[in-house]
Amino acid sequence: MTGIRRRLQQSLATKVILSTVLLSLGVVWITGSALYSRLSDGIRSTSLNSSLAESRYTFFNAQYQMLISQGLKVEERKKILADIVVKASAQGINEERREVIFLKVPSSGSSTISYEMSSNIIKNSSIPKELRTRVQKSLVLQYAYADAIYNKGAPAESLFVGEQIRIPSGGRYEMYIVFSLKNQATTIDLIKNSLLLTAIALLLLIGLITWFVVRQVVKPVREAARISTQFTQGDYSQRMKIESVDEMATLAHSYNEMAASIEQQITRLENLSRVQQRFVSDVSHELRTPLTTLRMASEVIYNQRDSFDPLVARSSELLTAQLDRFEQLLEDLLEVSRFDAEVAVLEPVDFDVLTLIKRCVHDFEVAGGDSTPPIQIKSQNSNVIIKADIRRFERIMRNLLSNALDHADGKEVVVTVVASNNDVGIGVRDFGSGLDESALIRVFDRFWRADPSRARVRGGTGLGLSIALEDARLHNGELDAWGRPGKGAHFVLTLPRIAGEPINERPIKVSPKDFHEENFYQ
Repeated sequence: MTGIRRRLQQSLATKVILSTVLLSLGVVWITGSALYSRLSDGIRSTSLNSSLAESRYTFFNAQYQMLISQGLKVEERKKILADIVVKASAQGINEERREVIFLKVPSSGSSTISYEMSSNIIKNSSIPKELRTRVQKSLVLQYAYADAIYNKGAPAESLFVGEQIRIPSGGRYEMYIVFSLKNQATTIDLIKNSLLLTAIALLLLIGLITWFVVRQVVKPVREAARISTQFTQGDYSQRMKIESVDEMATLAHSYNEMAASIEQQITRLENLSRVQQRFVSDVSHELRTPLTTLRMASEVIYNQRDSFDPLVARSSELLTAQLDRFEQLLEDLLEVSRFDAEVAVLEPVDFDVLTLIKRCVHDFEVAGGDSTPPIQIKSQNSNVIIKADIRRFERIMRNLLSNALDHADGKEVVVTVVASNNDVGIGVRDFGSGLDESALIRVFDRFWRADPSRARVRGGTGLGLSIALEDARLHNGELDAWGRPGKGAHFVLTLPRIAGEPINERPIKVSPKDFHEENFYQ
């Protein structure tokens, strides 16, 4: 059953053929049922009318024979009745045998002469009681359907037609003619079987035609899907074959033109990307030599600042700070170029997440002094061991903490660590200026800032969160963000406890809607 369901989900041809056959089955069933009903009703109606007409003639003839037999003896009259039974029960080559029964009406007097007789093979008890009652109370022809019971053989569905006749010196008698419906039933069965076979053949033919038509339509679609898959795998030379001049050929021609255009664009963008990556890498490396010289000169000037004029001393401090920032920018640009070139590699080792986070927090507190907002670390575990690249993990945490401290507006920053069997989540929550919902889709973009005009204590390159996201994904992890203006921001890092394995769950939900914030960090 699962295989059939999967086949229906994956195959358009199977779905169309099955739908067409099922719909056709419904139409054929309704049409066949209506046709069978009309034909069977017509056959029964024709057979009934023919039997009633024949019965009227037989009853009239029997009554006439009895009228002209008034002067005859009883034995002669019985012989006439016997002849009537024989003639009425005679049948042609293709006709079923008819049976005749004479029964005395119970209230017809007390004549001692009995003219009751019947065909030898049918029992008088076959006649339905309800029909006998109607015949006894009426002088017109009556009929009913019932099973005829024979002396030998199984009961058979039959038509019973009855009417009263008067026999001289005998009183009123019930005369019944029994018509077998075997031929009628055989004809109806033949019609039913013919309709059934026709319906099966029609459904098979419809299925075959549908398969042939769908195959012509689906084949180019499958070819297009195959070529698209190869496109996604990097083979841009594949094209659809054009073997006709119909709509599918037009589709194939348009598809090939689109593929050629995409191939040209991809080639152009790849070349441009390579040029950009090489440019960034070359510039970053080339700038290191003059930067080293500037660093050495700035350190000499900075060490002698106490002997300078206060304005010159302040300038030496600014020079050293900006050189630090410039050096950090070069380092970030080099790391970005490694990510773009897909040459960044992991060096996983086992380490304690909490110990490393505490060290990062301590460094920020020492560097910022009393102006650093309070940072609180919360975890239900005393240690959380993971296997990851410790350098990249530390860079992620420093970027997240730096970002939170820059936007905390002096309020507390909370770092939460929640570990499961396979995953670990680290949430960094500040309660400062926050982020607008529209800014969340760009918060990890390179060189983007939510408020570029606002001065920051530490400054920044605008690459920190972007590099943090790349580092997280390099571990097969994820970095999510939430924020609202005036309510702060929440960044959640989720990593597998062993780098490269898939994430099974998110130990920390990024949005406060998903947890009770007042209890979550307790």
